[in-house]
Amino acid sequence: MSARLLVIGGAERHSQGGTSILRRFVELAGGADADIVVIATASSEPAVLEAEYATLFTRFGARRARGLRIATRAQANDPAVVHALAPATGVFFTGGDQQRITSVLGGTLTDSALQTLVRTGTIVLGGTSAGAAMMSGTMILGGAAPGIGRASVRTGPGLEFLPGVLIDMHFAERGRLNRLLSAVALYPHELGLGIDEDTAILAEGDRFQVLGSGTVTVVDAGAAGDITVPAEGPIGLAGARIHVLPAGSSFEMSGRRPALAGVAGSPGIGERGPAS
Repeated sequence: MSARLLVIGGAERHSQGGTSILRRFVELAGGADADIVVIATASSEPAVLEAEYATLFTRFGARRARGLRIATRAQANDPAVVHALAPATGVFFTGGDQQRITSVLGGTLTDSALQTLVRTGTIVLGGTSAGAAMMSGTMILGGAAPGIGRASVRTGPGLEFLPGVLIDMHFAERGRLNRLLSAVALYPHELGLGIDEDTAILAEGDRFQVLGSGTVTVVDAGAAGDITVPAEGPIGLAGARIHVLPAGSSFEMSGRRPALAGVAGSPGIGERGPAS
């Protein structure tokens, strides 16, 4: 079974679209047999978010949902923490500060265990906001300077559960197109994914499908004819492609091919397209 990742743009707990995404996470984790671990390492109030998400997942039909507190690297390297992950069918990372997730978990026994569980398809991995951003190899940490340039984005290493992408969240709501364009110009081999609130991608294998009430903006610099990134001043980016994908649309990551919802011949996750 291939890795399955549910990557959420944030603010999903208190809206109909968002709660349907969380219900989908429970289904992916096994429905009535789901055993879900909530990791709130990113949050300054982990107990609050652990309890809130555990209650939601149980309400949505999971057999068991519980918090797993990982606040230090010593805890992340504790075999008992790894043992607590063993029965899980789903692991969910909450929002907060994404750099805290990587600094606490990166390279630890817990990180290695999660990588194996995800790679083998043993668990479905979900994350919202900071818990979404950390899934990429190059992680967007922040940046709010105007325009498109080096000063408009800060990046660092993520945990790379979903390689080959840059993930930005709360995308339309916080006007982050300039930030994502800046990041993709700096890392043109990566696909930029801007995920709106109440919106998610379900990634499996080489494809992802869009869920929820908003859209996912894909910035692809692969076809760009010219990219100029001066030490100071605005970045130049010519010939890049931008796709805006609503719910039901899908995207093939290696071929960099979008398929809009409702377009004939556009297969979704789990469906087969025409032979090539």
